[in-house]
Order: sequence, then structure tokens, then C-alpha cells
Amino acid sequence: MTSSKTAMELLETAICDLECRLGGMATGKGATQQKKENKTAKDGKQCAKPPQSTAEASDLPEILKLEFKVGRIAKVWNHPEADKLYCEEIDVGEEQPRQIASGLRPHFSLEEMQGQRLLVVANLKAKNLVRFKSHGMVLCAADEDGKVEFVEPPEDAPIGEVVTFEGLPPPQPLAPAQVEKKKVFANCMEGMKTTNDTEPPVAVWNGHAFMTSAGPCTVRTIKGGVLR
Repeated sequence: MTSSKTAMELLETAICDLECRLGGMATGKGATQQKKENKTAKDGKQCAKPPQSTAEASDLPEILKLEFKVGRIAKVWNHPEADKLYCEEIDVGEEQPRQIASGLRPHFSLEEMQGQRLLVVANLKAKNLVRFKSHGMVLCAADEDGKVEFVEPPEDAPIGEVVTFEGLPPPQPLAPAQVEKKKVFANCMEGMKTTNDTEPPVAVWNGHAFMTSAGPCTVRTIKGGVLR
């Protein structure tokens, strides 16, 4: 029993030592500082907590594994090879605008698209849509008759703000490859709707409103619609 316990303690120390080494590499710490942290781990003291892992995030509601960002269309043009696609540059508070393709030409004119505030699903794996690489997806609501409306953040919501969900913990988005592998967006689709009993209708997931620091995200008229 004593030898087994000693082996476990040695294993835990080794793991902590490795985590501290990796943490130092990621933050660019100097060698002297890193040696101090490694010694702390070997002495059995607590090292810095590592980032949230995919395994730790597995118990979270699926919607919290996605990243929805407040954005604004800065530039839009017709896709030269696809009649239903727009090509967009969308400001989501990053160094460069996101290039995204959306099948919205049957629903909105170029003038209606330009400058539109909206939500972008930002941690989807990039896709080639008719030879245009799309880095995300614009979130819209649709009803049974095929009417489509943007999910719109409040006017005062900052560009780039990450949407939260009323009554749920803060989001912990997965990497795009994990979102695709685990079919996270598809798993969320059934619960993503607009309300029937509010004016204007609010975007919700299983009853939890899409929220910004300035209030909930809404659509203009579509009640009980799906979000896609």
C-alpha cells in the first residue's frame, strides 16, 4: 500500500511539473521563472491551473461550446459563381474582417445587407463554398413560409462581444475542429428558436435568451421560428 501511494504521488508530481512547463512555454516566461515554478511543483505545492480542457467542457450545455459574436457587415458582393450566395466581410472585433459566404441573396438586397448588425457563429471550421472560403456563419431566423430575418444584437452591443445565455454559465467555446467532430451546432439546432410571446421576438436556446451587455438579441417579426 505504501509503495502504491508513493507511485501515485510521483505521478501527480510529474503531471503538475509538465503542466507548469507547458504553461510557461505558452506565456513566454523566462528560464529563471520557469525553474522556480518547476521546483514548486516538485515540492508538492499547487501550480497554476491549466486551461479548460475538452474533457472538462463535456458536461456543459452544448450551446456554451459555440461562440456567437456581435458583428457588422462592412462589405458585401454577389458571389460570381453562385446565384444564391453573398460574399461578405464582417467586422467581429478582430484584427481583420471575417470573410463569410451566406445563402441570403433570395431574401435580402445588397443595400439591405450593407451595414447590417448581426450574430456570427465564429468557431465553425472554415468551408469552401463554391471556391470562396467562409470563416463562420451568419445566424438568421426562418419561419415555415420561408421568410428569413437576421438575429440582431441591440444597437449598443459592442462589435466583437461574445453572446452569453440567460441563466447559464459563461460560454467555453471549443476549437473549430472539435465543434465539427462533435457536431455541436447540429446538436443545438432543435433548441434554437425565437419566442412566441415577446415583442419583438427573442432568440433563445431551450428557453435561454441570447444575451449581450446591452440586452437580448431579437428578430423583427418572426415568432416561433427556427435559428439557422
